[in-house]
Amino acid sequence: MSRASVAAPPKNIRPVLDDVDRRILALLAADARIPNNALADAAGVAASTCLGRVRVLRESGVIRGYHADIDPAALGRPIQAMIAVRLQAHARGHMTEFVAKVAELPEVLNVFFLGGADDFLVHIAATGTENLRDFVVVNLSGNPDVALTETNLIFEHVRGGAPAGPSSVSLGESTTRTSRG
Repeated sequence: MSRASVAAPPKNIRPVLDDVDRRILALLAADARIPNNALADAAGVAASTCLGRVRVLRESGVIRGYHADIDPAALGRPIQAMIAVRLQAHARGHMTEFVAKVAELPEVLNVFFLGGADDFLVHIAATGTENLRDFVVVNLSGNPDVALTETNLIFEHVRGGAPAGPSSVSLGESTTRTSRG
């Protein structure tokens, strides 16, 4: 069989992740700015192998992007809230348009599509309580497709780790988690 006749795998198929891939992902989730040589050392592979694996993970959609985690308060938006939104029954066909419109608003950090009683959670950062109220009244309650909103203020946000997946991969650090019940 000639080399030209071998088809490249489709880009929409995700690779099966092994322990090295999981370790690379955990390390990148902890510090996306880690240099490739340090990432390779921590993952226990050669730098060229690491670079190739990261490229495959990116091209296949496992790594969706690299982001700066910016404190909204530093940008003049110290009030954060999660707003549960339920659409009117007749508006189910407008979900895509609703999300697109809401996601473009300057206060919106994230929009989550839910299964359950509510349709969406909208995570916003507001300049103050008046801005928060206006956001809800004008953009949500004022929308005829919206049946209900429920606003919850965020007092503190503690970022969790990356999803470990079915087999947990240790990064060589000892961590203890406790729960209070």
